[in-house]
Amino acid sequence: MRFDGILFFPVTPFGAAGAVDHDLLTAHVRAGVEHRAGGVFPACGTGEFHALSAAEATAVVRTAVAAVAGAVPVVAGTGGPLGHALETARGASDAGADALLVLPPYLVGGPQAGLVAYVEAVAAASDLPVIVYHRANAQFTPDSMRRLAENPRVIGFKDGAGDIGATQLIVRAVAAAGRDDFAFFNGLLTAELTQAAYRGIGVPLYSSAAFAMIPEVADAYYRAYIDGDEDRRLRLLDGFYAPLVALRDETPGFGVSLVKAGLRLSGQAVGSVRAPLVDPTPEQERRLAEILDAGRALL
Repeated sequence: MRFDGILFFPVTPFGAAGAVDHDLLTAHVRAGVEHRAGGVFPACGTGEFHALSAAEATAVVRTAVAAVAGAVPVVAGTGGPLGHALETARGASDAGADALLVLPPYLVGGPQAGLVAYVEAVAAASDLPVIVYHRANAQFTPDSMRRLAENPRVIGFKDGAGDIGATQLIVRAVAAAGRDDFAFFNGLLTAELTQAAYRGIGVPLYSSAAFAMIPEVADAYYRAYIDGDEDRRLRLLDGFYAPLVALRDETPGFGVSLVKAGLRLSGQAVGSVRAPLVDPTPEQERRLAEILDAGRALL
């Protein structure tokens, strides 16, 4: 499976009664594909996987698959308690997803052998290939990733920990396992801020939460990145991404909350985030609106 472009992590819109708004989700996903997303990752971190039931997650994936209509790969989120992970993996397969992104297990920390077994159990639950999400209580050593890379069903690695040295060693360990078909990507919050460094260690792809709320700016950054237009990339970095990151870091969970707020500011009624996340204050929303306007002014 190959990805070409920004990896798009759509939000999960909720209606007034709190249920998933599938019509708005369809429009949201289609808009991302029209802005040249390289892959769609529904019911993942930005899509509030942590707050979805297994049935909701499956329904979100099914809607996303229909909206994408085969234009790009659809990679569904799974993870959490092992039983939930197996159920959402099977549900994503039934819904027509192309692959799975395996988020960390719930609460407990296990040894490396246990983390490897967790990924392998999820991979065995359906016929879908899996991408490992390296973050929080699921951080893999180079040896563990080499072992997982021996399984042809494991096709990728997403770094959410931010240790460049450790990721470099993992990239080399996977190469030593003989895999030249692995997809490596930067999955840090607001990955644009760190992507220049990741490209230098052989991680050319990145996920973009900003793409979900302001795709025209995120796409401009991506085009500057792949074209080597450093002047334009750095103008966008300084004028849009750096202020956005400063606001994001004020409150835990704002990597998701600000994206939904940005969509609401653009007139899309995607609803609030579910607990334990919180929405921005009116003053924070005002500052977000200023940041979004500044980003558009740079285009």
